[in-house]
Amino acid sequence: MRLCVVGTGYVGLVSAACFSEMGNTVRCVDVNKTVVESLRRGRLHIFEPGLDILVRRNALDGRLSFTSDTAEGLDGAEVAFLCVGTPARDDGSCDLGWVMRAAADIGRAMQSPLVVVDKSTVPVGTADAVRATVAGEQKKRGVDIPFDVVSNPEFMKEGDAVSDFMKPDRVVVGTENPESELLMRELYAPFARSREKMIVTGIRSAEMIKYAANCLLAAKISFINEMAAICEKVGADVTDVRLGIGADHRIGPHFIYPGLGYGGSCFPKDVRALIHTACEAGVEPELLKAVDSVNDRCKIHMARKVLDYFNERGGARGRTLAVWGLAFKANTDDVRESAALTIIRELARHGMRIRAYDPAAMRRAAEQLGDIPGLTLTGDQYAATEGADALLVATEWNMFRTPDFVRVKAALSAPVIFDGRNLYSEKIMARNGFVYFCTGRGRLEK
Repeated sequence: MRLCVVGTGYVGLVSAACFSEMGNTVRCVDVNKTVVESLRRGRLHIFEPGLDILVRRNALDGRLSFTSDTAEGLDGAEVAFLCVGTPARDDGSCDLGWVMRAAADIGRAMQSPLVVVDKSTVPVGTADAVRATVAGEQKKRGVDIPFDVVSNPEFMKEGDAVSDFMKPDRVVVGTENPESELLMRELYAPFARSREKMIVTGIRSAEMIKYAANCLLAAKISFINEMAAICEKVGADVTDVRLGIGADHRIGPHFIYPGLGYGGSCFPKDVRALIHTACEAGVEPELLKAVDSVNDRCKIHMARKVLDYFNERGGARGRTLAVWGLAFKANTDDVRESAALTIIRELARHGMRIRAYDPAAMRRAAEQLGDIPGLTLTGDQYAATEGADALLVATEWNMFRTPDFVRVKAALSAPVIFDGRNLYSEKIMARNGFVYFCTGRGRLEK
């Protein structure tokens, strides 16, 4: 097929690269001409494992191209995917500005029948608004070109997005149009060779499925982090608790790892957006509000541990903390809603100096953190520890899982580690002579 993908962020670029990998001809449209020129040269503006190889190979083979002109992107296209950003407003609602602008551009530029697919995460009812926008722009032109609007939410994890797209658990398609359903089945057939993966629903149900899925996953994270907080107070070990509850097949072991809370471009935004949608619909979303509140509290909990430790030893002001990890999770450069950045800001506010390292997110973190006093971004993980009063592990990159503890201990001015991801064994830490703080492992005083 000939496809147009509007937006070259994580969702758009991964979708375009994977569709072209299956033999489709894909044109990506992005309003940022700098990004377009960079992609034409084979330089990606985002970090996603394996994506650069797909983009360069398919661009070289002529199946994948980039433009800033919507008309050029739509030329001959059968399907146009909307993969633009949907940031949160201050009140938590979803800002559909980019979606509506993309829909208007399509209505102004389309020359032949088209299926418009909402792949961006959008509130229930957005497809109706997109349909009205495209039709309105056609009316202004005095044309009536047939088109349909379909919901096709994405379920990709940052850091593993290529694999998720190529081998999806399910493909959700929201449509009441048999012809559109048939087109989407044909398009996704190469991604579902082992079994039927397509779930066809009404458009509004498909839009709701995306929010429900993300909010449930976020709830599991907030639940285990609340259990961790309780464990710390009552003398239990959340690692044992996780194993005990995860063995129940109704619960399962996935997504119940305690840590610093969820972040990134999806979960925080989507939880708040569904809260806003529920309130507008007259439903009080008590559980969703608690999920959001627990997560906010979780992000600051580790900062308080650090401050409490140093305040008992003369104060935190002027102390230096090494931080390993700035991205909200491993295998991505995304720092949006990252717990590491929240912790850094809180500790800097109390006069601490920070020396931080991340293998992928340094540039984006620098943009977000600005000129925070006392912040230094170092060239490697061990440089961050030189002369620091303690080390905080904030992101679970593989390179941080089994470091050279002898080297770390020699570099630190005191052998203190705050482990925000529970990467290390307490026994190994004790054997290496570290004072060790983690999440959810309580110790009652005797």
